[in-house]
Amino acid sequence: MRMSAQDFLDWQSKRITLLAMSGAGKTTLANKLPKAKWFHYSGDYRIGTKYLKEPILDNIKRHAISVPFLRELLLSDSIYIANKITVDNLAAVSSFLGKLGNSELGGLSLKEFKRRQKLHHQAEVAAMNDVPDFIHKADDIYGYKNFINDAGGSVCELDNQEVLETLAENTLIIYIKIPLTLEQTIIERAKTDPKPLYYREAFLDEKLAEFLSLKNYSSTEIMPPDEFVTWVFPELFKSRLPRYQAIADQYGYTVDANEVAKVKNEADFIRLVADALAKRP
Repeated sequence: MRMSAQDFLDWQSKRITLLAMSGAGKTTLANKLPKAKWFHYSGDYRIGTKYLKEPILDNIKRHAISVPFLRELLLSDSIYIANKITVDNLAAVSSFLGKLGNSELGGLSLKEFKRRQKLHHQAEVAAMNDVPDFIHKADDIYGYKNFINDAGGSVCELDNQEVLETLAENTLIIYIKIPLTLEQTIIERAKTDPKPLYYREAFLDEKLAEFLSLKNYSSTEIMPPDEFVTWVFPELFKSRLPRYQAIADQYGYTVDANEVAKVKNEADFIRLVADALAKRP
């Protein structure tokens, strides 16, 4: 979606998709918009509560049933397990993705890891394709005129033109670009707290082979899960940046993460977006 800054300011039903790497301030920015006036759509929340709900529960049950005490209660239907996923707590989604490596250290086999990666890919595509329906429902059912889509950090990895065109047709795409001064901060943060991530299969295969050779591991079955996640994150970070920029160049607009950090309220947000539109012919 393309428009002038004035068109955006005059737009009565503002619909925006935020794209960014984790740590760029995307969710923090979305939360600056009053929930009384903006419908907040989280791609990751939709993934966890709709498209991966059953696989996530199955994974939790698989672990729980290995405990004899819980196994007896589960098999007799004396207890049940339910997710408590919220927009601010997506740990269940992250834990389902898991980490590749030694099973004795909590890692997954390569086959199982790739199976879950594929499920996440399908779920993220579906969640982004749901955006037009939620824009309509937000207005029709709840009366929200404004819509903010907090897209997942791996949208740039989907290699799905239909998703990008759907988002561009229905929303204004805003990419939060991380300046060089913040890149290392985000990388170091990820190293100290390595989290499960989604990888394109071609990227995973390439970097996994490089990692195994570098560390002299004979297979994924013996490598420590956290070690691979920590090592690969800077590579993933670098590979995603041009992908985000390509999306912004073709379909949307770019804002600087330092400017995003200065936003305090809705008025600041509107000015930030209008300025980004004004800077681009």
